[in-house]
Amino acid sequence: MDGPGLVDRAAPAEFSAPERPAQGFFDYQRFRVRLPAGTQTRDVVRAGKVVALLPVDVERGEIVMIRQFRPAAHLANGKGEMVEIVAGRVEAGEQLKETARRECLEEIGVAPSALVELFSYLPTPGLTDEEVTFFVAAVDASRVPEQTHPTEGEYISVMRVPIDAALAALNDGEMHNGPLVVGLLWLALNRARLRELLGAGR
Repeated sequence: MDGPGLVDRAAPAEFSAPERPAQGFFDYQRFRVRLPAGTQTRDVVRAGKVVALLPVDVERGEIVMIRQFRPAAHLANGKGEMVEIVAGRVEAGEQLKETARRECLEEIGVAPSALVELFSYLPTPGLTDEEVTFFVAAVDASRVPEQTHPTEGEYISVMRVPIDAALAALNDGEMHNGPLVVGLLWLALNRARLRELLGAGR
């Protein structure tokens, strides 16, 4: 079987109006979904659009990574202080690229000099409609402060990490943040193209 059929496609699904069993930071909705094979009841956390950003200093051979506390990670495996890359939610009326620039400045204290959109993915489509759009960015790592002061009371520590060290740590399997893992896997495949890609994104 060849590859052209390997694409996501629309489903013949009819959704009821949503019920709202709970309302918190995100909207939690319950639907009755009619499909040709029958009707299902499904719960969805409506989290919306997110950007993730891999900040790379090509000249120094470094990535800028961050560390912050995630309660869900603490509940999942006891390791709530996660190693991550820049990421954040798209605000109303904001374009994806605008969000990427804003989050880069907020979380690592440096605006990107080049920004290239790569791909989008759904981290947990069985649970949430969250859709992550991934960017790679050129940054000057020498201008990155040790600590930034983002909004919403977050505490973020910033790390400048050699690309080789980041890829070696990925291979050790001790980092579990989804966008980070996806970004480093992409980098392992595309490292030789970084200068070309980021030059086109200026």
